[in-house]
Amino acid sequence: MTFTTATRSLRSSAQRLRKCSVNRHMRRGYAEAVASAQNHEECDIVIVGGGPVGLGFASALASNAAVRDTLRVVLVEAGDLSKVHDWQIAPEHYSNRVSSLTNASQSFLQGTGAWEYVEQGRTNPVEDMQVWDGVSDARIAFHASDMFPGSSSELPQMARLTENLNLQRGLLRHLRTTPQIQLMDKTKVKNIIRDESSGNWPIVQLNNNRSLRARLLVGADGFNSPVRSYAKIPAFGWSYNTQAIVATMNHPPPSPYLRPDGFNTTAYQRFLPTGPIAFLPLSPTVSSLVWSINPPELSKVLSANPAILKIMINAAFRLPEQSMRYLYDFVSGSVDRAESLSEELVRKEVQWREQAHGIAATSAYASSLVGANEVGIPPADADMVPPLVTSIQPGTVASFPLKFNHAEGYIGEGHAARTVLVGDAAHSVHPLAGQGLNLGLADVECLSRCVANAVNQGGDVGSYTALLPYTQERYPANHTLMSAVDKLHKLYSTTAAPVVWARGVGLEVLNELDSIKAAFMMAAGAQVRNPPSEPGSAQTREHANAWATAAASVEGAMNGIGIAKAVGGGLAGVLGDRLQDLGRSLGRGGTRPKN
Repeated sequence: MTFTTATRSLRSSAQRLRKCSVNRHMRRGYAEAVASAQNHEECDIVIVGGGPVGLGFASALASNAAVRDTLRVVLVEAGDLSKVHDWQIAPEHYSNRVSSLTNASQSFLQGTGAWEYVEQGRTNPVEDMQVWDGVSDARIAFHASDMFPGSSSELPQMARLTENLNLQRGLLRHLRTTPQIQLMDKTKVKNIIRDESSGNWPIVQLNNNRSLRARLLVGADGFNSPVRSYAKIPAFGWSYNTQAIVATMNHPPPSPYLRPDGFNTTAYQRFLPTGPIAFLPLSPTVSSLVWSINPPELSKVLSANPAILKIMINAAFRLPEQSMRYLYDFVSGSVDRAESLSEELVRKEVQWREQAHGIAATSAYASSLVGANEVGIPPADADMVPPLVTSIQPGTVASFPLKFNHAEGYIGEGHAARTVLVGDAAHSVHPLAGQGLNLGLADVECLSRCVANAVNQGGDVGSYTALLPYTQERYPANHTLMSAVDKLHKLYSTTAAPVVWARGVGLEVLNELDSIKAAFMMAAGAQVRNPPSEPGSAQTREHANAWATAAASVEGAMNGIGIAKAVGGGLAGVLGDRLQDLGRSLGRGGTRPKN
């Protein structure tokens, strides 16, 4: 035997030994998992994830007497829920993670009984919205009075803003009143296996050496969902290559000349090519920021220096787009010299640009001298832009990447049967429409109806038959809304002159049609609907069709042929046809069924 042959033989033997060792290790690990699973606890429903969506589902189940008295429900959460339950914060301070709850979402929470446990003093209505194009300055204004003309009851609202922690705390307080729902916090999911001896029921192995065998396993466990991984449900999507900056902002109260009642109920959103910036009211003197921004270097600088962030926020709502582009380069180019980039230096740059654009110091569009227009009679254009930010609340600045992600299905099949996805585990959407949490709450409202129907009919809550109506209702509704939001983002990310002109004219036309604006708000959940008695009902299909038409109208604006017609002078006809179809469809979807 030659030396080379002997070497090859030794290598082959070593590889066989390593392979046998690996196989033994895998078999030992699987045997240990099976042995652990044999001591499992029987559960009807196991919910993984204790965020607002997971707690919302548990709360919905708890509110149904037949469900809570019949099924054993366990919620597993890795974090410490007692910190959320006992969360307290000074009245003038607010958390930086805020959600805009539609009236439809509030109606669901009220129906479960959880809304009364949410601290109402830390919520704020949105009665008006100002939305405009950062390039063309075309603007559309939404008013709740358009939705509820002649309302004599409490002031109408399009949505209600609340901190996520305030909502989570309320849901936890509600669940504490129903001990039938078991909350298992500070507990991580170690592994999920299937029990082949009992029809592939999932067994959730926890890091506290307990195992739960679930008739139905619900993944409310976020973007990186272990439940979705176990179910082997693929997802498709992409990164927007932008960062969302969130912060809590202090500002002066509304002028008594504009709001004698002192309320701050107007939301502002400006679409810039780098991403939208939103100003969301939380109290008379506090608002929340959500700013989608690019390049990433800019978000790093702004997140690290709240004083500069304050100046840039004020400028982003006021300066022309070309000056904002220069400011982005000016600030982001200082990454390597961040210490030399002072608040005064940025303020002087903004002030010079305001003067170059001819912005009067007494105008609401002047931002370089904070405090100049806080007293006295407000400028005539004061309601066109948000109040000037005077400071950023300490510790509230944060940033995170934005992604589009949608699972290819919401329920597992075959070996992954008896699993279902809700909320971010199933879908992630750009925050420009503020619909992320609302989609998740709509998911659990529908899924809780499926569970209740199965219980009432003596069925199996984890069967494919029981879960199918959930995915039939929620998948098309979520997909059409997500597509519309994604197309809006792409539509407003370009500075191409024909597209800017087309979208600007379209926005101005839409602003003149109050009935169409009301229809958009109905589709977005501003109108409270009676929940359908069964998933997949005619009312649900109409609502999905309403969003489909909304998505089609946006897609028409993006369509190359539509833009070519617009440039050629046919925009009015194209928009007219689209908006008429939209109004008819949304009007049908928004009607309240007769009792």
